[in-house]
Amino acid sequence: SRDGNDDNAPSAFVFAPTPLLTVTVESSPSDIPELHVHAGGQGFWIARMAVTLGLNVRLCGTFGGETGPVVSDLIAREGVSVRSVFTAGQNGSYVHDRRGGEREEIVEVPPPTLNRHEADDLFGAALSEGLDADVALLGGPHCDQAIPHDVYTRLAADLTAMNVPVVADLSGPTMTAALEGGLAVLKVSHEDLIEDGRAKSDDVDDLIAAMKELVAQGARNVVLSRAGDPALALVDDELMEIVSPPLNIADHRGAGDSMTAGIGAALAAGRPLAEALRLGAAAGAVNVTRHGLATGQRELVDKVAESVEVRPFAKGKKGR
Repeated sequence: SRDGNDDNAPSAFVFAPTPLLTVTVESSPSDIPELHVHAGGQGFWIARMAVTLGLNVRLCGTFGGETGPVVSDLIAREGVSVRSVFTAGQNGSYVHDRRGGEREEIVEVPPPTLNRHEADDLFGAALSEGLDADVALLGGPHCDQAIPHDVYTRLAADLTAMNVPVVADLSGPTMTAALEGGLAVLKVSHEDLIEDGRAKSDDVDDLIAAMKELVAQGARNVVLSRAGDPALALVDDELMEIVSPPLNIADHRGAGDSMTAGIGAALAAGRPLAEALRLGAAAGAVNVTRHGLATGQRELVDKVAESVEVRPFAKGKKGR
C-alpha cells in the first residue's frame, strides 16, 4: 500500500532540504521515446522506501518557483505527506537521456542557496515534524552550498535531546555537522569515507579505523556499505558484518537510500538494531534488482531479510 495513512503504523520524519525534479528520456520497443518525470533527491528516495516498508512518512523540504509545486505533488503521489517550506528560488532539476543504454546528462539545474530566513523556516518546520515522529531520517542536500551546515547540527542535537532516534545518511561537511549533534545511526558508504579523506583506502583496517573515529565524533552506531562486499556495522563497539544474498543487479543506484529507510523502519517499530540491519540490507538488495531508485515490494524485502546474516566480523572471512 502507498496510502501512507495507517494511523496505527509507526511514523518517520524525513529531512529532504532540496528535493529535485527529474526528467529521464528512455527508449521503448516501439522506438518512440518515453519521458519519465519523477521527484528525486536522497531524502525523497529514503521516504519512498520507508512508505513501502509500512511507515507513515512526513517529508520536510523546500519548494519554490515553477518546479517546486510539481515536485511536491509528485512526492505526495507516492504516499508521502509533505511539509513545504516555500522559497524564492526554484527547486533543482535535471534531464537525463538513457536511450543509448548509459545515463547521459543533458542539463542540471542546482538548487539555490537558502537565505537566512528560509533556513530558519526550514529548521523550525523540520524540528516540529521530527518531534512527532518515531524516527528521524536525515538525507543530504543535492549540493553542500544549498543550506547552512549547522542546520544538521542543531536538528540532530535537538531531536536526540527529545529522545527521537536520528538516522543519518550523509557525507562530507553535512555528515561532520550532524555528528556534532549526535546520531543514533550513521549510514555511510566506503567510497564517501575515502573521498572525504576519512579513510586512507578500502582496506578493511583503514575502514574500521574510520568507523571508530565516527563513533568518537558523535555516532552511537555506524553502518558502512561497501558496494559488492558485505556491509560493516560498528554496534556498541562490536564490529559486525552484514551478509546479503547475491541478487542480480539491474541498477545499483539507490541501494544505500533503501538501506537507510529499512534501518529507520525497524527502529521506528521498536525492533532491535540487529533486526534493523537485516531489514536495511534486504531493502538495499531488493532495490538493485529494479530500475528506479528506492523501489521494491515490501513482501519481497521481508522475504530477503530472512536470508540476511548479521554476524561478528572476522577478517579474511568471505561473505556468501
